[in-house]
Amino acid sequence: MADLLTLENATNLIMLCFLQAVLGFDNLLYISIESQRAPVAQQKAVRTWGIIIAVALRVILLFVMIQLLNALNAPFYTFEWDGVITGSVNFATVVFIVGGAFIMYTAVKEIGHMLSIEKLAHDVEGKSGKSATQVVLLIVFMNLIFSFDSVLSAIAITDVFPILATAIILSGLAMLLLADGVTNFLQKNRMYEVLGLFILLIVGVVLLGESGQAAVHGLEAMGVPYEEAKAEALKVFGREIIPMSKSTFYFSVVVLVAVEVLQSGYSRKLNAERAALQEHS
Repeated sequence: MADLLTLENATNLIMLCFLQAVLGFDNLLYISIESQRAPVAQQKAVRTWGIIIAVALRVILLFVMIQLLNALNAPFYTFEWDGVITGSVNFATVVFIVGGAFIMYTAVKEIGHMLSIEKLAHDVEGKSGKSATQVVLLIVFMNLIFSFDSVLSAIAITDVFPILATAIILSGLAMLLLADGVTNFLQKNRMYEVLGLFILLIVGVVLLGESGQAAVHGLEAMGVPYEEAKAEALKVFGREIIPMSKSTFYFSVVVLVAVEVLQSGYSRKLNAERAALQEHS
């Protein structure tokens, strides 16, 4: 237990809570829209149970993913295409490459769909209602799909399961407490969802970087000396794929948040000045 109470784990927990909250926004918005299909009297209960089951699924998926990553350390294929791609691949390599690509694709796709979300909400409201059970089952199914980006993003930051599970549970509790307020806020302040999507892009890059050393770490876990394991690192066009450092990741996130805050403040100032000029004209 004492090993968990470190500054690194505390920092990772704070970052994970923020990241899980950001990644949960799309789920929360989807739950809010989809719950409108249920009878009005049961919509709040549908949102509550949808979030609870979604969080439980994430914790289970997280546990299964970590167990698989730890159990399947041995490389199962080695690239020997000199000058193009060399190095070994294990289960973790595949997870990081597929996961990183999936997260980046999700972020780009969601940015493209940002302008159509109001139309989606209007369409949902106009459709025929469903029973509360049907809506909850649909929400659970969709959240199982949405959970992959959340779990893969968390693993990119740390592999300490108690820290990961705590961040997911805390973000779930926050979603329960702030479901209605967060949904209304996001609908009125779309720029913060854009911020979260750009952070997703960085997380995808982090995962792709981790794929280069995944086989090396797996061999080290099996007791292979580092110098021997290092030879199995993935190289593309003769260059080794090196993971992004945690400090670089945190700095990038801080810069994005700072830019968004400053830009929002500047936009409010400009709007206030325009309003003042219109009053005097």
